[in-house]
Amino acid sequence: MNAQIQIIKTAQGHMALCQDTPTAITPAWFSVDFWRAKEAVVGSSKGRYTTWFVASGASHWVLRHYWRGGLMEKFSKDAYLYTGLENTRAMGELRLLDTLYREDFAVPKPIAANIVRDGLFYRADIIIERVEGAEDLVAKLSKGAMSAEQWQALGATIAQFHQRGVYHADLNAKNILFQPAQTEPMTPERFYLIDFDRGELKTPNPQWQKANLDRLLRSFHKEQGKLPSLAFNLDNWASLMQGYQRAMTSA
Repeated sequence: MNAQIQIIKTAQGHMALCQDTPTAITPAWFSVDFWRAKEAVVGSSKGRYTTWFVASGASHWVLRHYWRGGLMEKFSKDAYLYTGLENTRAMGELRLLDTLYREDFAVPKPIAANIVRDGLFYRADIIIERVEGAEDLVAKLSKGAMSAEQWQALGATIAQFHQRGVYHADLNAKNILFQPAQTEPMTPERFYLIDFDRGELKTPNPQWQKANLDRLLRSFHKEQGKLPSLAFNLDNWASLMQGYQRAMTSA
């Protein structure tokens, strides 16, 4: 068990709290209505479902509900079979993020998760810290091109995760953030990976690592199909792979 995460029993299930999570947190914090009542909803990201950005004091957080996809979505949009707290998707993602964040990987800081029981099923939500000043690669590339050096840096970032054995179940252009260089505190530009739902630590293996990269390449082509002006071409991919291979072989 990871001692960094505190488990609190609630009336309907459990909350899991990471380091520095405010002790005043309650299950209500995992509802967007709670933040609306405080006039603290500061934005949202709309994909298949909505992710909410909320302000908690000086902190900006991301609130995300777990929704089903694929065939199972036809039977239930957000209920999952409960087979134990540690087997829930929210706990899996929170623990993986907690491990990676404490090892200084480029992931958002995890805050807390809430798991609500409903008979044999559960529903869940997660709160993570918003990466300041960052935007996803689709948004960035819709405005203009990245340099070859930036593509190489992205490839090296992905290689760092792969060397650690981090399997990202949905590595795509929208799940990669670019954060420009910051002045206060002074930090260089950085690429982040987000949304580690169903992610896990595995034994490094070229087969799943290649499948991860192939999925990312398909996502660039898919986004370019929706937005032909997206600043992406195969030379950019070659630069990414150059940075990836260099980092993998130099480790």
